[in-house]
Amino acid sequence: MKIVVSGSIAYDYLMRFPGRFREHLIEGKLDRISVSFLVETLVRERGGAGANIAYNLALLGERPILMGTAGVDFADYRAWLDVNGVDTSAVRVIPDVFTASFFVNTDSDSNQIGSFFTGAMAYSRGYRLAEAVNSRPDLVVVAPNDPIAMSELADECCQSGVPFLFDPSQQVIWLDADFLRHGTERCSMLIVNEYEWAMIANKTSLTREQLIAGGKTLIVTHGGEGSHIYAGGEHYFVPVFPVARLVDPTGVGDAYRAGLLKGIASGFGWELCGQLGSVAAAYVLEHNGTQNHTFTLPEFVARFRTAFDDQGALDVWLR
Repeated sequence: MKIVVSGSIAYDYLMRFPGRFREHLIEGKLDRISVSFLVETLVRERGGAGANIAYNLALLGERPILMGTAGVDFADYRAWLDVNGVDTSAVRVIPDVFTASFFVNTDSDSNQIGSFFTGAMAYSRGYRLAEAVNSRPDLVVVAPNDPIAMSELADECCQSGVPFLFDPSQQVIWLDADFLRHGTERCSMLIVNEYEWAMIANKTSLTREQLIAGGKTLIVTHGGEGSHIYAGGEHYFVPVFPVARLVDPTGVGDAYRAGLLKGIASGFGWELCGQLGSVAAAYVLEHNGTQNHTFTLPEFVARFRTAFDDQGALDVWLR
């Protein structure tokens, strides 16, 4: 299956705060907030929603095409993605600009406060799918990116009849009601977390029932409480995969999306697709950084079967 993953390519600066944010936020004073958190660790990692999804898809045996823009500091990152099976031919490097950067602080309850510097990502607007790939893809992922670029790509997919997974994620806060409604109504699938879905519903007045009645597939992740998939008139609940250690939640949602996409590419049913996402997410949750984990397909299948029953469907991956 030819999958194009369009989204941010970034460096992540990950910090760990040993306390709880909520203990330092005063109710009734949040309109004049001025706080500083002394962190105990800081590391720089490869990241960005588009790159994270593509990396995990490649680990799962696909050859995703990463579409996006990066800066003059991208050479080492490109080499890393290439050697791990991602097709980076559709990444456009912008001279004299740095790659986007995400700064995130995580507290002891795994709550996060983050800031994003767009850098080269701002140049993704105007970059068309027709320029990026030389043949029609089977599926495009519209992941968090420059908002205008996301809108343009959704328009292009709709006009050319290419199905797309709409993943507005962190950009929900910046996208206006018209675009959120427009993107949601035209996509084949929408994936968001529970808070993002609440924001979309509030901005657009769309309901889950309306989306489902319109033939859309809606996937809503609920963190440690699992995920819910609404497709074809059915509702599937997928529990989280139990992890040996909880290290950092950054990038967990991107890995979930990759597992889901691998299931779609394999022609599996929705419940199994969600379970694959749950297992993929577990690998990221157990590591600092979004691309510091690795596995082989046999290792992944063996681990999957410690918690879920694929009824032999995954044997096709092992041939």
